[in-house]
Amino acid sequence: MSNRLIRLRQLLMGILAHGGGWRMTLNKVMTVLRHEGLTGLRYRLTNLGAVASGVAIIDANGTQVLRNDYQEWLKRYDNLDDARRQHIRQRIETLRKPILISVLMPVFNPRIDWLIAAIESVRNQLYPHWQLCIADDASTNIQVRKLLADYAAADARIRFVQRNTNGHICAASNSALTLAEGDWIALLDQDDLLTEHALYFAADSMLEHPQAQVIYSDEDKVDENGNRHSPYFKSAWNPDLFHSHNLITHLGLYKRALVERIGGFRTGLEGAQDYDLALRCIEQLQPDMVVHIPHILYHWRNHPASTAASSNAKPYAMQAGEQALNEHFARLNIACQVSRHGHGFRVRYPLPLPAPRVSIVITSRNSLLLLQRCIESVLRVTRYPDYEIVLVDNDSDDPATLTYLQTLANEPRVRLLPGPGPFNYSALNNHGVRHASGAIICLLNNDTEVLDAHWLDELVSHACRPEIGAVGAKLLYPNGRLQHAGVILGIGGWAGHAHKGQPGRAQGRWGRAALISGFSAITGACLVIRKALYDELGGLNEEELAVACNDVDLCLRAKVGGYRTLWTPYVRLYHHESASRGYDTTQEKSARLAREIAYMHRHWGEWLSNDPCYNPNLTLEREDFSLAWPPRVDVSANIRASSRTWLPISRNRDTTLYAP
Repeated sequence: MSNRLIRLRQLLMGILAHGGGWRMTLNKVMTVLRHEGLTGLRYRLTNLGAVASGVAIIDANGTQVLRNDYQEWLKRYDNLDDARRQHIRQRIETLRKPILISVLMPVFNPRIDWLIAAIESVRNQLYPHWQLCIADDASTNIQVRKLLADYAAADARIRFVQRNTNGHICAASNSALTLAEGDWIALLDQDDLLTEHALYFAADSMLEHPQAQVIYSDEDKVDENGNRHSPYFKSAWNPDLFHSHNLITHLGLYKRALVERIGGFRTGLEGAQDYDLALRCIEQLQPDMVVHIPHILYHWRNHPASTAASSNAKPYAMQAGEQALNEHFARLNIACQVSRHGHGFRVRYPLPLPAPRVSIVITSRNSLLLLQRCIESVLRVTRYPDYEIVLVDNDSDDPATLTYLQTLANEPRVRLLPGPGPFNYSALNNHGVRHASGAIICLLNNDTEVLDAHWLDELVSHACRPEIGAVGAKLLYPNGRLQHAGVILGIGGWAGHAHKGQPGRAQGRWGRAALISGFSAITGACLVIRKALYDELGGLNEEELAVACNDVDLCLRAKVGGYRTLWTPYVRLYHHESASRGYDTTQEKSARLAREIAYMHRHWGEWLSNDPCYNPNLTLEREDFSLAWPPRVDVSANIRASSRTWLPISRNRDTTLYAP
């Protein structure tokens, strides 16, 4: 066989291994084609094929590894040995008052071997203080009833109830709930698997966070042959992402008293019963009562009849999810419109009546072509009813630019404001905001170009929500590829753009490039915020962050003040990144950038090491949500690793250079 055929075979096998086999991979290919087109499919195949084709990185030990090789990653970082098991058992022995966890398992006509594997995954837990509560929903296979009765007779921790009539998963789950005696319940499907340390990590988290009422973990999938693939490394509690898809899913654990207080599982929501349960639970909770464990504790079985393979396997599940969300917002008296979007949901929030005035603050010096394209795109495309443009001119001296500025004097929606002195992005924007008449501020770079007529409607609808601070948009390079889909802290030493360089229609990892989501920060190239909040925060930092880092700093100050930063994919602009002022490549600019990054590390070092809207199992060297080698968490003790040492900015890769 020729080398070319060997490489092709390796490439194909790598893609199939990641996709979960022929059938699952073909289904995923069709889904990507439908949502992202040929460009998205080509990007994904290239990215996945890196496992087999030899696209390598150097890990922390100087060893070459294939960056997408999940199987190798599992061998290195997700594999308990006897010493680690003994360490966990010793920690369990020190518990003064162990927490009893009741695992609920509704059952109906399962594959016997998969049911046995699911039950054994509970029996093999390192944490012994559990109870398995099984409700058989009138299975027609007599072997199921006999198997469950035998297990219950053999292990006192297994409780079993036989339902006489089939009531579907919600009724069966409620039957299992009646058997529960633990303070906490965990949800396990009849064909899925818990990792051997799952309940230990759960109990450890319960003790570490006594205020917690809901706990969830990372997860991956397991195919019909037991091969693990497709991990989902989740963010910490992220309400807007949760409203876009069920962030909690597996493994989900809930305080039993809370679940009983809200009435358990609701019939009529089959297919999204766990989503509905989580929605009703969080309505009762404060944000710090929902806790994330950044470890894979659950293996979701994917097969043709499972939503682990595709949401198309159970279309009623998406319908039920939409219903659950609509009823959730109705209970909260929030007049939202929820619609299905790909594999998730879109929540549209209403604008206040009348719509608040928006002041679009643009700073510029010369750069006629960029400025003209930006302003004319705003004036031509925008359908928002009430806005003004506050153009802060920083000593333009180009004759053509000056002539253009004079013509803008005849445009009633544009106000020209002099901003003399050395370039200070923060000061110029603050100057513009002080003279703005709108209740909403939109900081907009002069090298952007508006593409969507209702861009302000979407951004303002979120900015008016009292819990939201800054709101950002999807920014595209002129070639249509993603430039900004949220900011990830810690990338390249301090911050980077999520999914940068991917096709514009890409769904991104776990849908993060196509779903409304919380991020710790967004770029100031297009940033919308309430003026009152901007003033409360003191605006951009003019003293220490004159040019770079100021937008991230603003978002983090808002976060500390209790406000969330949000990114929406439903607003698109072109961004000719740093076209007007250039990159920080001169000696003077590099020195200034180093000072600003040093300031960020002094003030926000812990955030830069551990972005709660990201995941410590994901890399800080790339912007594509690929795996970290090694992860910044320790699977043996559930203790976060020490903070990452700041690496100097690379001058050869602009992916490490973050600029508004």
